[in-house]
Amino acid sequence: MADGFPPSPHDSTYRLDANMTIAVVGLGLMGGSLCLALRRHADVPKFIGVVRSKRSLALARERHIVDHVTTDVVEAVREADMVILGTPVRTLIRQIGHIGPHLKPGAIVLDLGSTKGAICRALEALPPHVQPIGGHPMCGKEKAGLAHAEPTLYEGATFVLCPLERTEERTIHLTLDLIRRLGAHPLFLPPDLHDRLVATISHLPYLVASALVATAHRVAREDPRVWRVAAGGFRDTTRVASSDVKMMMDILMTNRSAVLDMLDIYREELDRLHALLSEGAEGELHLHLSNLKALRDAHFAGGGGADNPSGGAPAHPEEDEKGS
Repeated sequence: MADGFPPSPHDSTYRLDANMTIAVVGLGLMGGSLCLALRRHADVPKFIGVVRSKRSLALARERHIVDHVTTDVVEAVREADMVILGTPVRTLIRQIGHIGPHLKPGAIVLDLGSTKGAICRALEALPPHVQPIGGHPMCGKEKAGLAHAEPTLYEGATFVLCPLERTEERTIHLTLDLIRRLGAHPLFLPPDLHDRLVATISHLPYLVASALVATAHRVAREDPRVWRVAAGGFRDTTRVASSDVKMMMDILMTNRSAVLDMLDIYREELDRLHALLSEGAEGELHLHLSNLKALRDAHFAGGGGADNPSGGAPAHPEEDEKGS
């Protein structure tokens, strides 16, 4: 779809229906929640789930999350009308190349990956009879895995879509219908812009939180009581540092350029604060921090601060768990 501009989201010509088969590769938190959400609606497609572990296989059957579950990805995708890839980013990129030759003509491949540039380049290499579209739902939980899947996970969330030049309107309409059923809101972005934006609001905060933990640890070498005086504000601010490191490495290494750009900007902002404080420029520092508070409050309801230390807590990265 040229320029990534969507057709009208109200066109109901193409809809998911009970005659379709959807294969979900990576039946973790994201994939499992997606299946649970879609199964609440009428005209429910047949769902095939792909997992890695016997535990996930048993849990998928126990909770009736899918109609059929397997560890064989080729078996799962062979007859699928839509394949949804919900595995970690670099695994997902490898899987795109692996499943391509086994997909039937007209099959849609939608990914849920946390970075889009590298993934969309891999999607572009799929056989010409396949319909690719990049996706990234901006939601997640601190608890990972299929055991924590819930049908309301996507409700109210932004669901970024990155159509390719070859992506047909039919594919976009069907994907929009899926997003509507999830209760999410579509946002069309070019892959590179998506990666810059999520580097700003998700990947940089993870590194900042990790650096704050490292700072406290250095102080703790001199006096470990620093951990005893850490209150809710520090815990909330550093919560994202508890994200799965392997998953975050996939994200950081596939979005390295954008994350480095954000680190440079963040360093400039820290240098400005350092200069104002070292100069004792109280008035200018007060004005600067007041302006930043107003900016933050204008975009997020609830404020935060001393009387509401958790109200302004940064969200856990939306890329919590996409494996199985």
